[in-house]
Amino acid sequence: MKKILFLCTGNSCRSQMAEGWANALSEGEFVFYSAGTQKDGLNPFAVRVMKEVGIDITHQYSKTIEDLKNITMDHVFTICSDAHEKCPFFPSKKVTHVGFEDPPKLARGMKSDEDILNVYRKIRDEIKTFIVSIHQYL
Repeated sequence: MKKILFLCTGNSCRSQMAEGWANALSEGEFVFYSAGTQKDGLNPFAVRVMKEVGIDITHQYSKTIEDLKNITMDHVFTICSDAHEKCPFFPSKKVTHVGFEDPPKLARGMKSDEDILNVYRKIRDEIKTFIVSIHQYL
């Protein structure tokens, strides 16, 4: 079975949502992982917006690339530019950059939870669109 990694900076939001979507939409032909160049903990807004679409990511946890070093990945998707720039860790693997905006950064300064959730929903839905078409990259 092919092993696919979604890599971002903190493994708290975008890569976690990608792993959740991939596991929910996959037909079992791949094993999906997420990691970050650092670990910032699971973002509660990411958990909430994924739960809205019936995907529970509370069992997932924040990991670094180092935590997964003993797993040979077949394909790495960097989903933020910072992770793409810091991704010399997989020189022999296929690495594809697919960038998504950072929800916490986009939501900075927003006061209402609903406004913040709308930002996360937008990125969640963009990530779903990518995951639905992931076969074109593999």
